[in-house]
Amino acid sequence: MDYQATFTLWMTEHEKLLRHIITGFEAKVAIQDELFQEIALNIWRALPKFRQDSAVKTFVARIAHNVLATHVAKAVKTVQTADIENCAEVENIAATQNTPYQELNQTQRQFRLSQAIRELKLEQRQVITLALEGMSYQEMADVLVITPNLVGVRLQRAKTLLTQLLEGSENG
Repeated sequence: MDYQATFTLWMTEHEKLLRHIITGFEAKVAIQDELFQEIALNIWRALPKFRQDSAVKTFVARIAHNVLATHVAKAVKTVQTADIENCAEVENIAATQNTPYQELNQTQRQFRLSQAIRELKLEQRQVITLALEGMSYQEMADVLVITPNLVGVRLQRAKTLLTQLLEGSENG
C-alpha cells in the first residue's frame, strides 16, 4: 500500500468534512488550522492500522472527533468563556447567483448556526456536526462508538436545543 498516495487522496476527499466538523468545535480560525494539522497527523499515524472494516469517511471522522474531544476537554479546563465578539468568519460561501444581501444573510445564518453548535454539550455537538455532513445513524454510531438508537436520542436533543438557541439569537 502506498501510504503517501492514500493519505493525500483521503485528505483531499475529506478535507471539507473535516473543516466542517472542526468549525463546529472551534471558532478561532488559527486554532481551526492547528486542529486540522493535528487531525491530519493522527490520520497519517493511523493509516497503517486501517483494516477496512469501516468506510474511510467513518475512519477519518472518528479520528477527527477524538482529537476534537481532547481539544474541548483541554479548553474547558483552561478557558472560562468563549469571546464571541472575536469569532472569525465561518466559511466563505461560494455564491452562484445570489445578491449581496442573500449572501450576507446566508453567511449570517451559517455564522449563527456555528455559534449555536459550539454552545451544545460535546456529545450533542458530535452528532449534530456529523448529521450536517449527511452521515447516517449507523455511520455516526460507528464514528462515536455508540448505538444507532443513542445517536437518535442525542441528535433529537441536540436539534431541540439548537432550535431554542437559534430562536433565542434571533429574538435577542
